[in-house]
Amino acid sequence: MQSLIPKIESQLSALPVPITLQLPDGRQVAKPGSRITLAFKDWSALAKLGARQVGAIGEAYVEGRVQIEGAMRDLIDATVSLLPGNPAETDTSWWSRLQRRAKSRGSHSLGKDAAQIEFHYDVSDDFYALWLDPRRVYSCAYYASPDMTLAQAQEAKLDHICRKLMLQPGERFLDIGSGWGALLMWAAEHYGVDATGITLSKNQHAYVQRLIEKKGLQGRARVELLDYRKLPEDQSFDKISSVGMFEHVGSANMSTYFRKIHALLKPGGLVLNHGITSGRLDYQQLGAGMGDFIEKYIFPGGELLHVTHVLRETAAAGLEMLDTENLRPHYARTLWAWSDALEAKLDEAREVLTRAGGRQAENAQRILRAYRLYLAGSAMSFEQGWIALHQMLSSKPDGRVDGGAMRGSQSVYPFTRNHIYK
Repeated sequence: MQSLIPKIESQLSALPVPITLQLPDGRQVAKPGSRITLAFKDWSALAKLGARQVGAIGEAYVEGRVQIEGAMRDLIDATVSLLPGNPAETDTSWWSRLQRRAKSRGSHSLGKDAAQIEFHYDVSDDFYALWLDPRRVYSCAYYASPDMTLAQAQEAKLDHICRKLMLQPGERFLDIGSGWGALLMWAAEHYGVDATGITLSKNQHAYVQRLIEKKGLQGRARVELLDYRKLPEDQSFDKISSVGMFEHVGSANMSTYFRKIHALLKPGGLVLNHGITSGRLDYQQLGAGMGDFIEKYIFPGGELLHVTHVLRETAAAGLEMLDTENLRPHYARTLWAWSDALEAKLDEAREVLTRAGGRQAENAQRILRAYRLYLAGSAMSFEQGWIALHQMLSSKPDGRVDGGAMRGSQSVYPFTRNHIYK
């Protein structure tokens, strides 16, 4: 391993943030003014640093073989410089695409999707509440003005979606993957719709049911513990939203997903898909081991598609794209807000996970370490443009071409976007 040290020293000298390395034998490799310390307990983890496999270093940290001291923002600044290249540029060969397709087909059965959602979203409601906004909106906020707090930006996002969908009192509204119910409640309370949400998370389902009762919305809002594929098609909705959900669908099931939406949406109705998309045309996860880290510790079964692929599936299902907006920088800022909030409450977060019992109590340290890296690392990925966040508004054409000023619209969508910003 002695030959590895000069290589690592050379890497450290080029970093924008000074770092100190604590080697397994007790020696230190330090850069003057260090703000970050990485203490390695074994040489194999140190070798991963030499190979610039940052995902493997993250795994070693989660498993306790590496200790990190210092601010997450400083660590991320150093990580960007450690990467060997653009991690979004991965293997695009036909064989690689075939392998990813096969993996996608095997990863998204009804049972596996339910288990994967439980793995992530049922960690602990109280844990998420520590670093999310008061409404527990677990998706990209919308910073309509630069001085907004996270809570204000999340409310702005909820309203941004409702305005894009042109929600009207009495309309039947479906939210696929409704989370902790923020959009469901906002649409029912502020726009007077008849709101239905579905989720695969038992924790979220129970929480939203209590929220509906607390707000007295039993007759206007409901939530079901249900897979989107099981929604009966004899019911129809005027408007549909899907926020932070289609990342869990899988490329192999994307056509099934959009055909289901088409079947559930009334002719002339609108659907808004809000979700993470890839920054390159053909890749499923980030390189340098970062995608493997997310798959193992955070989002098993998660897949990203480029926005053009999503829109192709949208069109193939018979939906017409009306408006697409990239909120990538908004998500970078959102994730930093989450990361900063978690960093400010690390001791409390550890206690919350320990009190949760079961898997959470047994793995409280590992879960907390994984989320620290996940939130800050994801903020970095959005900042760098390796991944993006798109809102895609589409309609189900009704086939009618009426006379008058709105001739040719075939949906309720107007000729301009003015209604979104007024």
